[in-house]
Amino acid sequence: MNTTNELNTIETAQFVQTARGLRTLYFVRAGFSILWVIVMTTAGKTNAALADVLFILYPAWDALATWFDIRATPPSVPKTPQFINLAISVGTTVAVALALKAGVPTALMVFGAWAIITGVIQLILGLTRRKALGGQWPMIISGGQSTIAGISFIALAHAPTMGISSLVGYAAFGAFYFVLSGIRLSKTIKASQAS
Repeated sequence: MNTTNELNTIETAQFVQTARGLRTLYFVRAGFSILWVIVMTTAGKTNAALADVLFILYPAWDALATWFDIRATPPSVPKTPQFINLAISVGTTVAVALALKAGVPTALMVFGAWAIITGVIQLILGLTRRKALGGQWPMIISGGQSTIAGISFIALAHAPTMGISSLVGYAAFGAFYFVLSGIRLSKTIKASQAS
């Protein structure tokens, strides 16, 4: 085997490993979002303390998932967007916990600002990864939609029932896009292994 073939084999193996890691992460994130929606729309409706915990848990989970995203990304790939997203999600977790003391409208405004910022980051990350990995169009759309959703959270913050409904819809659409991205990466992995 010559050096070029060895390098191609190593690059393909690294690509497949990254794609598999991201695929698993996307499916886990989808599962979490579905579970979050179910609990928020059932027990969270009648239990204010549980709803508060769920408000705080959502950005905390995003921070943890971003950490796993960073670990799945090869060392040679810049991770600045993920580290920024991680810091923002940790900050948002603390900000939501503090905002809930002032009430749901304030927490929804914090959530809205977070959705806008992380939506833009997700959009940029999806566009960057599209060239190397493919299968990122659902994440690109999701990033754009997250930005729009964040604006609606802020606009609907003083109608908390509407704002919480929007938040549940946001999480449900997030799950949908994560499933689509996972499926798309599965196809990309199969195609790279076949070649």
